[in-house]
Amino acid sequence: MKIRLLYLMLLGMFGITSCSSINTTVDNIVEVDEMNMILKINDTFVDATFYDNASVKELKRLAKDTLIISMHMYGGFEQVGSIGHSLPSSNQELTTDYGDIVLYSSNQLVIFYGSNTWNYTKLGHIHLSKEELKTLLSNGDVVVTLSLSEA
Repeated sequence: MKIRLLYLMLLGMFGITSCSSINTTVDNIVEVDEMNMILKINDTFVDATFYDNASVKELKRLAKDTLIISMHMYGGFEQVGSIGHSLPSSNQELTTDYGDIVLYSSNQLVIFYGSNTWNYTKLGHIHLSKEELKTLLSNGDVVVTLSLSEA
């Protein structure tokens, strides 16, 4: 009887320890999800809103330690760069507009200073005028830096 009681007590202690560990992990994920993403294009910080979806949540996890993406002009209306990781996607045919930030092919970040129709996953939107975006994005390749700040 004493051995059985000791066994149950030890089992309970291990169970509590493992639950505590799981809660800590979940708390860390929630903290990252609740943080704001900061977007910098070259040396310019830009005001952007990011959507609440699985792609953005994973992008935030990558941006926790700062994510730098080299982007290249494409088609005269967008900048495209490899994220270096595949993100979950929920592609749908979209007609983009200037300022839209999307995920293409699960691993490419695209920022528009013009318009295009294709299958993308929405990530967010930059709040600059069309002229400001064109000046910032249409004069050669850019470097985008994503990081997090407390809400």
